[in-house]
Amino acid sequence: KHTTLGRFFGVYSDPRAYLSMAYMLLALATGIFYFTFAVTGLSLSAGFAILIIGIPFFLLFIGTTRVLALAEGRIVETLLGTRMPRRPVHPGPPMGWMQRVLEMLKDPRTWGTLLYLLLMLPLGLFYFTFVIVGIVCSLALTIAPIVVLLYHAGVISIDGTVESPHPALLPLVSILGIVLLTVTLHLSRGIGYLHGQLAKSLLVRAPRTADEPVVA
Repeated sequence: KHTTLGRFFGVYSDPRAYLSMAYMLLALATGIFYFTFAVTGLSLSAGFAILIIGIPFFLLFIGTTRVLALAEGRIVETLLGTRMPRRPVHPGPPMGWMQRVLEMLKDPRTWGTLLYLLLMLPLGLFYFTFVIVGIVCSLALTIAPIVVLLYHAGVISIDGTVESPHPALLPLVSILGIVLLTVTLHLSRGIGYLHGQLAKSLLVRAPRTADEPVVA
């Protein structure tokens, strides 16, 4: 791993690359769920705003988003390696309903969490597409020359005509596939790190004063 090639291909022994890929594949399902939940909750909160159940529903919705934020934090910490809080920062002494609503509205983590839930759908679509296309194209380039050689040797049969480059170029095609897969692993690991930082910045609220506990 001390050489350039060693560091480049050393990604195959890095579990973070595979865990990042796993998170990116999972992000499509979680992204759809988060986005649907956030849009539905915001719509119903706006609709109930003029009713007596408006405030309780909004508090329930915000409370549930924070539970989702903690669950997402566990996923991010497990798969992406970014340290996330084990529990929310203690809100302090008990407050009345209206004061609690105002505190939630003033808390940047409230809007950061909602923004994160909405962003997860486009991000999940991109992550899932990136991993699938990267893996499929890499494996196709790596295996295609072997399939072509087996076809010309009569070992396998394929309907239609198989167009192939000069036999001398076939090993280069396989090498290109291996390089592409390696690059995909590197990019997946990098994207996983960046997403972990995004999740931490939107889902975690740093203590506002020295008296508030630091959550590890």
